[in-house]
Amino acid sequence: MAMHVKKGDRVKVIAGKDKGVVGEVIAVYPERDKVTVAGVNIIKRHRKDRSDGTGRQVIKGGIMSSEAPIHVSNVALVVRQGTKEVATRVGYRREEVTRKHPDGTEFKVTRSVRIAKKTGKEI
Repeated sequence: MAMHVKKGDRVKVIAGKDKGVVGEVIAVYPERDKVTVAGVNIIKRHRKDRSDGTGRQVIKGGIMSSEAPIHVSNVALVVRQGTKEVATRVGYRREEVTRKHPDGTEFKVTRSVRIAKKTGKEI
């Protein structure tokens, strides 16, 4: 399934325990329809001390905090509208562009461009 957000996008959480938080997408998992957002859905893992494989150095354990993935339907893309940021849906528009073959001849193709529904501008 195609995702409406990409890695590096600013998104707002619209459902769940972190509702209202704005953060950057740091990982996308399209096969599971999930995204990882910085500062959202923080979980704690209890890790043991462990060696690095050579037996010389020990990697410290303890209680580690990290972000867990959330479902992509629980986030909305955030775009700048004037001085404030607003959550918006994502639309797609086909634009015609001119490309060149290696021999120098030009040809026209269309490419898909993401647009913000609220502002109508390209993302």
